[in-house]
Amino acid sequence: MTVLVGLFSRTPKDPNQKRNQEKFKEFKKLAKQKKYDEALKSGTEYLRMVPNNHDALFTVGGIYYLKKKYKTAISHFDKALEIGSYDVDVLLLKAYSHQKLGENKRALQCCEKIQEVDPKNKSAQSLLSELNS
Repeated sequence: MTVLVGLFSRTPKDPNQKRNQEKFKEFKKLAKQKKYDEALKSGTEYLRMVPNNHDALFTVGGIYYLKKKYKTAISHFDKALEIGSYDVDVLLLKAYSHQKLGENKRALQCCEKIQEVDPKNKSAQSLLSELNS
């Protein structure tokens, strides 16, 4: 069997792919080393080049959460959830962010969505009981 590769069936190569991969590795390394200011700068630059990288959106949102910039964190979590709508880790940090902002109804919605996917999630159960008390 012969497979013909036509002119239009090849996927175009991203000329910046290698550079983007290096930037992402640098960003993850900085985040892992807890160099959050540098990681945030690197991650933001990376997201300008690759705006739909789920891991990068989650990590940048997580750093903003650690810096107590909850609204900015939520905007990154929302973008990450557009890509993976049932990511339990993203939903949990988003719920905690809403809780910190006093937006308990939105935090509850995140917890309910977590329970749809992972009914035994202890963090979500704990947050739910905290929110309902």
